[in-house]
Amino acid sequence: MNTPDALPYRLGVGMMLFNREGRVFVAKRIDMVSEAWQMPQGGIDDGEDPTTAALRELKEEVGTDDVTLLAKAAQEYIYDLPDALIPKVWGGKYRGQKQHWFAFRLNGDDATINIHTEHPEFSEWKWIEIAQLPDVIVPFKRALYAELANEFKQLARPI
Repeated sequence: MNTPDALPYRLGVGMMLFNREGRVFVAKRIDMVSEAWQMPQGGIDDGEDPTTAALRELKEEVGTDDVTLLAKAAQEYIYDLPDALIPKVWGGKYRGQKQHWFAFRLNGDDATINIHTEHPEFSEWKWIEIAQLPDVIVPFKRALYAELANEFKQLARPI
């Protein structure tokens, strides 16, 4: 059996979605009983570029891709899964994710969001202030969310 350090990272994307008030979309995973919230994220398919993957994942998870790209993170972000989760996530093939992160603004209003998609991942959603992001996520992603909040904080303003 491979040790976690020998496993590769899954290539993925993450999306910070802002509304017109400058608040950030977070949702609770349908398979979680805890109060852990997250921003939309997902894998990059073979041959898919990160921006296309981000838009596809938004459509699959949030029900809309009617968004405006505001920024792409200056670097890729990496997080490691806790050792106990590795066998339970992604078939035990990855130690965590290496992600391209994007900031988008929702073009429509709340009615354009539909988490009850063909393959729903979320049970509920809400808008929060960007500074709250590290407080609502699972502990192993807190540092990542704090870095993202810092990188995209200038975008968290009403339009």
